[in-house]
Amino acid sequence: MRRRSWLFVPGADEVAHKAAARSGADVIVLELEDFTPPDLRPKARALSGKAFELWRRAGAIAAVRVNPLETCGREDLAGLARADIVMMSKVASPEQVHALAKLVPEGELVPNVETAAGLIRTHEIARSHPRVTALLVASEDMVADLGTERSRGGEELAYVRARFLIECRAAGVEAIDCPYTFSDVKGAVADARYAKRLGYRMKSLVDPAHAKAINAVFTPSAAELEKAKRIVAAFEKARAAGRDRAKVDGALIEVPIYAAAKRLLASDERS
Repeated sequence: MRRRSWLFVPGADEVAHKAAARSGADVIVLELEDFTPPDLRPKARALSGKAFELWRRAGAIAAVRVNPLETCGREDLAGLARADIVMMSKVASPEQVHALAKLVPEGELVPNVETAAGLIRTHEIARSHPRVTALLVASEDMVADLGTERSRGGEELAYVRARFLIECRAAGVEAIDCPYTFSDVKGAVADARYAKRLGYRMKSLVDPAHAKAINAVFTPSAAELEKAKRIVAAFEKARAAGRDRAKVDGALIEVPIYAAAKRLLASDERS
């Protein structure tokens, strides 16, 4: 299943759970940290089974984000129904992932990196356990830790997002981009396009109205697929004729570009 969009939903809000199911998001995350006040967390945990069933029926992957184990993460895990993916907030060390894996004996783990301390250890965190399939980089907590302010343009997170992607790629796991935390769809699309240009294939979000637009950004267009087919065909024809490269639309096609085109076509076939 595609995992282009990861929608965070307040844990104790049943109306929001239903709205999420209608959003078209690929992954829906029951958020037990910032979106769920401490006094509502027992209710959110009790609602998890119903919410996960609803989201799976809608064709989404059901995920949960628990609090750090140092706070109430253990209580979260003890009170939850089984999720397809378990995320944990404010991960800054491999040791936190090891502890989480012991409490979650099966399934995918997706640590959330939300501080400068976590960012500089992203590669270690990503390689800390074989069930870590992706990492997510946060926006609001990261900005607060950096001592700056969140902007629509996101300039304050430019280095964070670029470095995070590189660390994840080097570790062989997927990188999930931070959410656009403003309400306008136009801005969300622009932010998603920027992330795609960096190399991201997945993005988190906090507004269900953004899900379909973000999915569209991260779905290969007919034109992109057609160009990829032409690149593959031209390069393979050139190699069969003994040439080292081909030319498509005035651009020289070498092995890395050919490989990227093959990956794009393969990803479309798997979706």
